Amino acid sequence: MCTKVKRTFAVVARGLLRRYTEKDSSSWSPAAAAGRGRIVFSSNGTLIRATGTRVVAHNNPLVSWASGIAAALFATLFPSDCRLCNAPLINISRLPVCEDCLGAMQPIRGGLCSICGERLVSPFAFSAEGHASEIGDALCGLCRRLEPPYVKATAYGSYDSGLRELIHLLKYNQVRPAANVLGRMLMEAVEDLQPLFTASEVLVVPVPLHSGKLRQRGFNQSELIARAALKLKPGAAGFQLIPGLLERRRETKSQIGLSRHQRRENIRGAFVVARAHEVVGREVLLVDDVFTTGTTVSECARILRRAGASKVFVATVARTLKTEAQHTIQEPETEARLAMAAAG
Repeated sequence: MCTKVKRTFAVVARGLLRRYTEKDSSSWSPAAAAGRGRIVFSSNGTLIRATGTRVVAHNNPLVSWASGIAAALFATLFPSDCRLCNAPLINISRLPVCEDCLGAMQPIRGGLCSICGERLVSPFAFSAEGHASEIGDALCGLCRRLEPPYVKATAYGSYDSGLRELIHLLKYNQVRPAANVLGRMLMEAVEDLQPLFTASEVLVVPVPLHSGKLRQRGFNQSELIARAALKLKPGAAGFQLIPGLLERRRETKSQIGLSRHQRRENIRGAFVVARAHEVVGREVLLVDDVFTTGTTVSECARILRRAGASKVFVATVARTLKTEAQHTIQEPETEARLAMAAAG
């Protein structure tokens, strides 16, 4: 089949989809993922939704017929697989990820540090005063030794398996519709911080990319995710997105695997507050895609506080969770925080 004919069929299929269906990656939400079914084809060719043992068809026969024809035509001419599990995709979506993979990306559960969000794997949790405490205000060993420059950091899920691959689809494979799903996850994380906000308006600041990497990638994934998250708030009430407030003046390497000295040198002087007068006396929500070692967000929070921010909060889509042994001996990160505190 010639290229021109293929393109014609593609346009027809996509047009039918937009007109007669509501299936799209932007409509997926983490909270509703468990209750949503798969899109499958019935023996008579109509598009139906399978939810457990119950099958629900569209009420409008014309919609069912058109949706089934559009999906069947597109799947036949342009077969595609889920980019995460390689299962055949049997519905049309701008995001090439199946519902099963999206539904498997669950929020972090269990006891977490009330400041940095690290998992509390020890049965003994202590408050800042060193007394045994309820899990809600318990601190990890690192935060007991040195309080971070932010009030609280929260993340939606663990940075592993499917969630990591979904973030990589956005960052490295230019699959921008992934930002819609990641934005919904980020907003769920932000809801955890909502009771702590005291200002009527909170500044939302994405962690910036270096100008060279921004030109290479074409976008800042943290900004895309933040924009997608704020669209879920009617009128973005209570939040003001300011993408250029922080600038990364120097390119930095990944903090993972670096020694204490290397981490300190790698991040030192990398970020600046471009317009300090906009920060003075304001509460700031720092947004990033992943919280790994915590050194980057801690440095950003430190310079925001130095510029006059009253409070800094951190929200990310995912974070790396350490084991108890790794967390206990994580002296490089402790030393990095001590160095930041001394520099402040």
